[in-house]
Amino acid sequence: MSSRIVVSGPPVDGGQEILTTPALEFLADLHERFAARRDELLRRRLERRDAVSVGEPLDFLDETAKIRSDTWRVAPIPEYLADRRVEITGPTDRKMTINALNSGAKVWLADLEDANTPAWENVISGQVNLREAIRRTIVLEQHGKSYRLRDGEPAVIVTRPRGWHLPEKHLTIDGAPLVGSLVDFGIYLFHNASELLERGAGPAFCLPKMESHLEARLWAEVFAYSESALDIPAGSIRATVLIETIWAAFEMDEILYELRDHAVGLNAGRWDYLFSIVKTFRDAGDEFVLPDRSSVTMAAPFMKAYSDLLVQTCHRRGAYAIGGMAAFIPSRGDAEVNAAAFAKVRADKTREAGAGYEGSWVAHPDLVPICQEIFDEALDGGVNQLDKSLPAANVSAKEMLDIRSLPLIVTAAGLALNVEVAVEYMVNWLTGRGAVAIHHLMEDAATAEISRCQIWQWRRNRVVLNTGRRVDAEMITRLLDSATERLSDTWAETPGGREYLADARNLLFDLCTGNRFADFLTLPAYDLLP
Repeated sequence: MSSRIVVSGPPVDGGQEILTTPALEFLADLHERFAARRDELLRRRLERRDAVSVGEPLDFLDETAKIRSDTWRVAPIPEYLADRRVEITGPTDRKMTINALNSGAKVWLADLEDANTPAWENVISGQVNLREAIRRTIVLEQHGKSYRLRDGEPAVIVTRPRGWHLPEKHLTIDGAPLVGSLVDFGIYLFHNASELLERGAGPAFCLPKMESHLEARLWAEVFAYSESALDIPAGSIRATVLIETIWAAFEMDEILYELRDHAVGLNAGRWDYLFSIVKTFRDAGDEFVLPDRSSVTMAAPFMKAYSDLLVQTCHRRGAYAIGGMAAFIPSRGDAEVNAAAFAKVRADKTREAGAGYEGSWVAHPDLVPICQEIFDEALDGGVNQLDKSLPAANVSAKEMLDIRSLPLIVTAAGLALNVEVAVEYMVNWLTGRGAVAIHHLMEDAATAEISRCQIWQWRRNRVVLNTGRRVDAEMITRLLDSATERLSDTWAETPGGREYLADARNLLFDLCTGNRFADFLTLPAYDLLP
């Protein structure tokens, strides 16, 4: 083992191929070169948020106006990433890895972030599965079934590491945990970059949760150093950036500029974007209170402004715009539910294709044909819409922040659903499952975040429900206890299940009824993992 890194996690099958001394040395180098700057940027997030809380307006940056007005473009998109009309997302467990690669999607977003609980076994086994998938050796024998890659070309792998804020407590240097994003990125790159390049592809990443172009600059510095250290050609590492914070939405040009030698495109992320609005403007009163999450669609004026600006920015810079998630999970026994949901998916993907996106995300293989059909028609034999003539989107800061363009209607059913989803998701998360089907929708950390932050926001702002009752701590406690009771019998059959359920309930009670807003629920939840 590396003399600099202490590994405290227990052995994981195949982990000896991942946690090699050279790989750990590479992680140590990344940590020592970049962790301090990452810490500075996390502090800067708090400083900017504090400034907004005392009335400083959020707007496009004056100091980067020249970047926005100049005519630069990102590096040409490599051939293996040229077709992104349909992307499937999911965690990196072995079954999902095989099914996603076999799904018919053009890209698999291998998610080490929101769809993955960062339990040690998940962190390492996910890297084992990715390593085997790239080499086409991955197989799974389970319950009398055999899963393996089909003949032909599987989906291209784009890996999503953890966000800058998350640590990896099982790997430490001088007692300090390594940065989770650098661990995910570094292990994957170290073991797979050369293999991918030899196969005509390359190491591609989807970068989440960024809040500024300075954070993108740090990623660009990490990329450049890593290419040099691993002796792979400059520009080999490619990245799509999730624009899922309100801060990043005001710096899309600047983010692409900082990553211009590596950038492929930007991706719209609805739930984390809404969560970011609540988090950023939590002290701003009714002006920024969101209605029921189900009523905040991409057709809402402020969401359409964000979406249109993303497409316009990408196309002006020669980058791809990738749409958001269709999270529906088909029912095996309810054709009526499926028909209604498929119609909604079709309408949403048609909207994205018409807006100029190059492709979009789905959560289930059954949605791949729907998404592909719609983008096949929109792309009309091509692979992108970069040259498509679109209406000018001269989006203003006021339009981006016009939350009250939606009526503030909060229902008792919406509150109860948020509580139910948050509790059921978090108990699953604590047991190691980061992607959970609830009411025919794939829920992940992003939907858990919007659920719990809305509960907090509605209580904090004393919102009155459609029933005439005001949201308060007593009401939330009663709903938490009711949701916990409904799940009690199910989790009683799981070893330690009642304890996990109690931990989930107590964590959410603290997050939803406390005066202090926790920036990420996954940070206190991570403390509960062994």
